[in-house]
Parts: sequence; C-alpha cells; structure tokens
Amino acid sequence: MTLTITAEEPRLTALSHGGGCGCKIAPGVLSALLKQTVALPVPEALLVGAATSDDAAVYRLNDEQALVATTDFFMPIVDDPYDFGRIAATNAISDVYAMGAQPIMALALVGMPLAALSHQTIGRILEGGAAACQAAGIPIAGGHSIDSVEPIYGLVALGLVHPDRVRANTGARPGDALILGKPLGTGVMAAALKKGALSPEGYAEMLATTTRLNTPGPDLAALEGVHAITDVTGFGLAGHALEMARGAGAELRIDWAQVPVMAGVRDLLSAGFATGASHNNWQSYGAEVGLPGGFAETERALLTDPQTSGGLLVGCSPAARDAVLAVFADHGFPQAAVIGEVGGAGPQPRVVID
Repeated sequence: MTLTITAEEPRLTALSHGGGCGCKIAPGVLSALLKQTVALPVPEALLVGAATSDDAAVYRLNDEQALVATTDFFMPIVDDPYDFGRIAATNAISDVYAMGAQPIMALALVGMPLAALSHQTIGRILEGGAAACQAAGIPIAGGHSIDSVEPIYGLVALGLVHPDRVRANTGARPGDALILGKPLGTGVMAAALKKGALSPEGYAEMLATTTRLNTPGPDLAALEGVHAITDVTGFGLAGHALEMARGAGAELRIDWAQVPVMAGVRDLLSAGFATGASHNNWQSYGAEVGLPGGFAETERALLTDPQTSGGLLVGCSPAARDAVLAVFADHGFPQAAVIGEVGGAGPQPRVVID
C-alpha cells in the first residue's frame, strides 16, 4: 500500500486510541448513559427516533417524502489520509441507505490535531471524503471543524425516502430469511494494520469493502417482502442482529458456517489480532447471545468484531430471498449470503448461533 503522508508526520493510527467503528462506546455503557437523559416529547411526524437504536432518524415531511438524518465520525482506521476520508464518509452515508433512502447531501465533521498534521495531510482526508460523496452523487454542503487532540472525520448525511418505504431495524417477522451484504473482518484487519501485520492484499480487500457504498438499500426497500434493514457496524454482527431481534420481539438464528468472512481474517485472529472493542461488545450483550458448544473464542471475537462501513443486514420473506440476492449482485456485492432466519416471537428476544 502507498501512503501519502510525509516522513516527518506520525502515522494517523498512532494519533488515536481507537479506529473506525471500533471507537464506538460499548452498547451497555451507551445504554446506561442514555438512561440519564431527559425524555422529550416525540412529534407524530418523527417516524424513527432514538428509541429503537436504528441507523438514522426519519421525519415525515409530507405524504410523499420523509427526511432521513444521521451522523457518524471516528478516528483513523488506516494511515493513508485519502483512504481514511473515503472510509469515514462511506460509513456515514451507509446509514441513509440502511433506511431505504437516497442520500441528498452531507455536512463534514472535522477535528484535526493541527500541531501534528500538515495542511496537505488534512486536505487529503477531506479529498477522500469528498470522493465518497461524489460517488454517492451528493455534495458536501457545509460542515464544522475544530482543532482536536486526535484526528476525527465524518459526516452528517441526509436523505429522502417515501414514508411507506422506510425500512427500520424493527420490522423483521417470524420466518424471515436473514441476508448479509458484506463479509466480516474489518476490525480484525484494522488491528493487524495498526501493528504492521496486515499484508498489502489484506489492505486492498479491507479498503474495497469499507469504501463500497451500500447502494442496494433503496432498491431493497422497494421489494415486496423486505421487512427490515440495518447495517452492521461498531456493535458487530451479534449486536446489530440483537437490535433486530429486539425490534421483532423474536429470536434470530444465525448459521455461522454461512456468514461471509474476508480472506485471512481467521488467520489474523489466531495470531492474536482481536480488538478490544469486540471484547467490550461481548461484555455488553453476551448474555443475550446463545453459542453452540465448543464455539472458539476467536470465532466469538469475530461474531462481535466491530465492522467499519459494514454490510446491510436484511430481514425478508423466504419468497423475496432470491430477489434480495439479485439486487445485491446487481450492485456489485458478490459475497451477499443468506445467513439465518427469524424464529418465533418470545418473551426474551435474543440471537442464537447455530
């Protein structure tokens, strides 16, 4: 891989204590913090708010349009500044696609240690973010910047969707198939990269995955039989599947052998490159996840591995399964796979790994 930083500057990943969606506050800690906030009245037009831990807020404008609003930002997951900007922007825009919406514009969120990074390096981060927005067909219409201790970049992303086509993480139904659009492993790869142990081939695969926009979202939402969509990011596959299970009031069963994983990730896990965030994720929600006997600790780390710009997780009727896979294929997601199903409703929603 070729870096565009100068020899006098530190590696971007050396300036941050975490990277990518691994920077997220663990779900258990976040839940405790949010309980301390004062509940405000919810207007009728707010179709999706904070209550269901969904990917974005959705506000009905009229009978034909709803506004989707989200924000996402983090510290560097890679050292190349242009790549960092692309990944961060792609990750932020993903939340709009995950609601079934088309993005319309973005605002940049920029925090940079001006004493440590050159204007050239910071400019390359912004260029990378602009390139991702250009690929999505949207402008960066403004933003905000600060001088910060660690480098931070991300977006506020806005989109539009017909109110009837909003696909929240709460709509999965018993009997639905679960389909995942991208392979797992970005957290593991980022941990290896930070320690200089990721191969050029591994870096290229991680970059291709994390900069691939989740453009299937709106087309998936238009399909009859697609009931729920979310994207798998910082809480790992288990965490975001659990949010879907809670929304459905049901048990989600995942066939672990069918879950796509990037090449070389299991070897990196065996070499000790699990993330601290994966451990924190398990501590937060592990009691609500059933594992089969003999499930290896490295596999558990992969199940909870924080994904940066991860894939869409779709709940759809069995009849819509082939159509969903066809949409993914048409948009250039060849590794999309059926990974499980939604079980029956129960008093204690959970995720079960088979």
